[in-house]
Amino acid sequence: MGDAIRIIGIDPGLRRTGWGIVESLGNSLRFVAAGTVRSEDKAALATRLCQLHDGLAEILHRAMPHEAAVEQTFVNKDAVATLKLGQARGIAMLVPARAGLVVAEYAPNAVKKAVIGVGHGDKKQIHMMVKVLLPKAIFDTEHAADALAIAICHAHHRQSVAYRMAALAS
Repeated sequence: MGDAIRIIGIDPGLRRTGWGIVESLGNSLRFVAAGTVRSEDKAALATRLCQLHDGLAEILHRAMPHEAAVEQTFVNKDAVATLKLGQARGIAMLVPARAGLVVAEYAPNAVKKAVIGVGHGDKKQIHMMVKVLLPKAIFDTEHAADALAIAICHAHHRQSVAYRMAALAS
């Protein structure tokens, strides 16, 4: 039938970047690991970005995923916070790309729809469904749970024609 595909989902954040790893084989999913990379609140921005980079690089080195998925940034009313989130998201995309992985991007509503069946829902619903879909899942923060949801979304969408074409092109 083929080998399982190991997917890392990444929920970018400057203070806390969640990560979650699942294995997908056909229609089945298996929880592998999840956690949170933290940066020091009082450190300079460049130092914090280095901390996120190094933490994610270590996780990719240990877990050796085949594919990566990152949540797209939404724009909020605080432009400075949005820019900082964008920089953290850049790190979240750079690390797997430098490791040779194709990096898929998903809008928050696409992640919610893949996990809870509708494009709008609260975090409690998402976390509850992550536990239903991955009963053995253990996550230390809501960011890690969100990252697992992103990985689940990717597992559901990775067979789409557009994703296969993008993977072939890279």
